[in-house]
Amino acid sequence: MSPPGPRRPPDLRLVPAALAAWAVVLVGLALGPVAAAVVTALAAVVAAAGVRRRSAVLLAAAGCAAAAGLVVAAHGVLVAGHPVRAAAEAGAAATLHVVTTDDPKPIRSAVPGEPQVLVAARLVRAEAAGGTWYTGGRVLLLAPGEEWRGLLPGQSLAAHGLLAPAGRADLTVAVLRVRGAPDDVGPPPWWQTGAGALRTGLRDAAAALPEAPGGLLPGLAVGDTTRMTTEVQDDFRASGLTHLTAVSGANLAIVAGAVLALLRLFRADPRVSAAAGGLAVLGFVVLARPSPSVVRAAAMGAVVLLALALGRGRSAVPALAVAVLALLLVDPALAVDPGFALSVLATGALVLVAPGWAAALRARGAPGWAAEALVVPAAAFLATAPVVAGLSGQVAPVAVLANLLAVPAVAPATVLGVLAALVSPLSAGAAQMCAWLAWPFAGWLVAVADRAAAVPDAALPWPDGVSGGLLLTAVLVVLVLVWRARRGRALLLAVLLGLALVLVPTRVVPPGWPPPGWAVVACDVGQGDAVVLATGEPGRAVLVDAGPDTGPVDACLDRLGVRSLALVVLSHLHADHIGGLDGALRGRSTGGVAVGPVLLPTGGLAGVGRTAAAHGVAVVSLAAGQRLEWPGLVLDVLGPLRPDPHLDPDDGTSVNDGSLVLRAHTAAGTVLLSGDVELAAQADLVASGADLRADVLKMPHHGSRYTSVEFLDAVAPRAVLVSVGQGNSYRHPDPGLMSGLERAGVAVARTDQAGDVAVLGPDGTGTAELVRRGDPLPARRRRVRLSGSRAPRAPPRWWRAPSRSGRSARPRRRGS
Repeated sequence: MSPPGPRRPPDLRLVPAALAAWAVVLVGLALGPVAAAVVTALAAVVAAAGVRRRSAVLLAAAGCAAAAGLVVAAHGVLVAGHPVRAAAEAGAAATLHVVTTDDPKPIRSAVPGEPQVLVAARLVRAEAAGGTWYTGGRVLLLAPGEEWRGLLPGQSLAAHGLLAPAGRADLTVAVLRVRGAPDDVGPPPWWQTGAGALRTGLRDAAAALPEAPGGLLPGLAVGDTTRMTTEVQDDFRASGLTHLTAVSGANLAIVAGAVLALLRLFRADPRVSAAAGGLAVLGFVVLARPSPSVVRAAAMGAVVLLALALGRGRSAVPALAVAVLALLLVDPALAVDPGFALSVLATGALVLVAPGWAAALRARGAPGWAAEALVVPAAAFLATAPVVAGLSGQVAPVAVLANLLAVPAVAPATVLGVLAALVSPLSAGAAQMCAWLAWPFAGWLVAVADRAAAVPDAALPWPDGVSGGLLLTAVLVVLVLVWRARRGRALLLAVLLGLALVLVPTRVVPPGWPPPGWAVVACDVGQGDAVVLATGEPGRAVLVDAGPDTGPVDACLDRLGVRSLALVVLSHLHADHIGGLDGALRGRSTGGVAVGPVLLPTGGLAGVGRTAAAHGVAVVSLAAGQRLEWPGLVLDVLGPLRPDPHLDPDDGTSVNDGSLVLRAHTAAGTVLLSGDVELAAQADLVASGADLRADVLKMPHHGSRYTSVEFLDAVAPRAVLVSVGQGNSYRHPDPGLMSGLERAGVAVARTDQAGDVAVLGPDGTGTAELVRRGDPLPARRRRVRLSGSRAPRAPPRWWRAPSRSGRSARPRRRGS
């Protein structure tokens, strides 16, 4: 990336203009056209001051800000007065005739088994509220995944559904909740058809590789993740490597940089190099589909790469600033697009940071091509880290190491993948040869992601939004300043070594985990349930629920050394209990997947069926009164007692009350697994006369306040396990419930505070242990007498704190 010869300071004179225009557009989008008009007037005043002072930088910044203000104000007025916007406010039924502008993006559905996609489109004609309008505008289609995921950008179609207001300030006119498949679908443009053929050739060539690297290679090369396995996707997400499969300025820099480096070897004329670099960028845009995200990346990368190829390194920053200004004036909505921010930051890093790093490596003897291949992904990752932290609300220190380990493999895998796509129409054998050459690099990335994702508690909570991004930016700036100080490096290395010595033994590799003799483990899977019961057979267990995601439950089972599942029991079919089923079954022999009599929601049941079928596992049914036995475990099914097959699937409380309730006899005593049962189901269980007594209670519904005193009295637990996600939006668990249980002498273990929690069998003295993974050292373990005689005791003063009137506060019934 760095031009030959001594490096001169970059030309930053147009940077204030680009930043000012960006800020004005953000104000206009967030506060409306009136605010944009006010800011435009202020910018005009500042521009006049710049003329008087003869300050070119001030004049450029103010002038660009005023122009951006006029543009965003005009767009805001058009969107506010759009006829479809009024129909969306009323929730009217509509038929929209649109042209798609991007690939359908899969989104996480609230109901497993019913995938949905989000389709960005340009409005052509709208039929709603008894009227027809031939008008433009940006719309979003929330559509069924099965019927819509195969669309390409540029296709015309008609969609039917219900309108809803746009929930974000990005000039979107309305959202259409689509019903059914698209109608009147037109053919895609010829270049999309050509790109599709090349992408298919790449997928076919990569199919000759093992499943994991073969599915990853098209994602690295052209952003095609259709064949990535669920395991690899989860691992990339957990390890902070997802950006490698999203087309960005870094991808373009790698491809075009490879072309420029090859021409540089032959001492080609700079103008020839510039033309070749431009053709490489254009070809890559066609190959990766010219969706807005790819076009944005191309606009960022092309101007910079061509400036560098022409030997005008100082013009790279002005070119980037001009590209930002032009894109914002053409499409102001880009100002709030995370992809736009990521592209700008990544390209800025290539211009301002990568050349210096590459020069330093070359000065230490590294080959030029190797230096550039290393610094491009590394600089892009560090520059985009604040935005990623602000979007995700977490910082994963493991992502830094994972990205550094991934750097050497990214460029060769990308280049070889693109070559495989390009030669696939000419020779399938040549394409497969390129794929085989890329295999070691793709396999290395799979291995890095797998190892990084297996590190427990690697992601740290971080403030989200703008404040979180700015905070991480400040932290990175301080670290850079300390690193550049004379004694800063030694100090920083000492601090990092100290943190490693403290955190690795206590958080990453806790000594003595899993503790020997564990009988029950509540896995830390976030806001969901997953409880592992030992069967008395080495490496074999029963799993009750699987949590919301595949990665956490898979990692928990790996930590416990569970290689085989005698049975997976799903208490009910909500996403936070079944979403991780694929991760639980992955690579483990399984006797079956059991569900209860309440088979709702139907989408959840369908998803469970597909996942079980994919792993060759049968789905069976359980009902009250059944007993299941293994050498060291007995399960009695106590509920649901009155399952209603005709209940409303959208009534979350009714589905919760249909949870399977199990009483487990384990080596550590009895355990009551209560699913998410709420007040009505708890009352049924108490009234049935069934023996609910248990040494350990898995709290219903993540410690929700909808738990009755009578139910807790009937169970009379010595300890409770609360499976709950840190910082969840449901405010689980209830603070009054937790404090009341502790006042009553009940040991409380929460997965959001302690990680995995294990219950150990008696140690010969009749005393079992409740062990929190977050407190791994034996001296810090909480000992609770769980087995042996149960001495009569007075009814405890349960969990409800007195109200202001002095009376006990009772829970209220809720609707969902």
